[in-house]
Amino acid sequence: MGGLEVRELECFLVLAQELHFGRTGERLYVSQSRVSQLLSSLERRVGARLVSRTSRSVRLTPLGARFRDALGPAYGALREVVDDARNAAREVAGRLRIGFQGTADDRLLGAVTAYQDRHPGSSVEITEVALSDPFGPVHRGEVDAAVVLLPVQEEELVLGPVFSRQPQRLTISARHPLAARYEVSAEDLGDVALISAAAPAGEYWRRAHAPLVTPGGRPIPEGPAVTTLQEGVWLIAAGRGAMLLCEPTAVYHRRADVVDIPVTGLPETALGLVWHRDHENARIRALSSVVAEIVP
Repeated sequence: MGGLEVRELECFLVLAQELHFGRTGERLYVSQSRVSQLLSSLERRVGARLVSRTSRSVRLTPLGARFRDALGPAYGALREVVDDARNAAREVAGRLRIGFQGTADDRLLGAVTAYQDRHPGSSVEITEVALSDPFGPVHRGEVDAAVVLLPVQEEELVLGPVFSRQPQRLTISARHPLAARYEVSAEDLGDVALISAAAPAGEYWRRAHAPLVTPGGRPIPEGPAVTTLQEGVWLIAAGRGAMLLCEPTAVYHRRADVVDIPVTGLPETALGLVWHRDHENARIRALSSVVAEIVP
């Protein structure tokens, strides 16, 4: 195409209709001199004059008329393709696939319900996201957006609303000496092996939830790596280690042989809605707006 510019084609087609540089500029919201520049650039690419201009008239050359007749339908088809894509990007109706990591509480499910109520033509599919692969489903296009534990440092992902900030709890076997405590400090984590997420979760994300040292620099024993949260709970019950979980998730997974204890000296956990920047659409933006409004 020799670097052909769509704006030049658009200018030529309007000029072919108006046969007047001033009116063409008005329709395109550009100056008359800009119309002349676009036409001259197009003629240089073509290698011949397309418009004959005198002080009294503007008319197409024979080649210009032939070019107009051939270009018109092709340009119209191109506009249709662009308009269809634009309309699809603005369309909220349709299927929205959401991934959830951990426990989807009532507030989050309420946001999903509100989204569907506001957009009757929409449908929502909910998929669990593995502990060991928090961002994989979004990268692979298996879900449109996902609710995941922070932090998020993936350059390709957009972080939307951040919500559900919760204190951390140490989930540990009921037989462990720390299980009798009403509260533990971050420095007490040096007395227990922490179970972490397995790969492909990034190292930065794994260590955010299973650190190797306490805030004071005390080493924390490294426990097994698991792919799912349920695997982690089983290992905790077997006395193989402990996990740091947000309060709602810890409460949800309570059982007779596992206890959860408040931990002081650690930052709160938080959830975030993420999506791939190349796949953003109106449905994702609508969901983000609802979540930001409804979920604290």
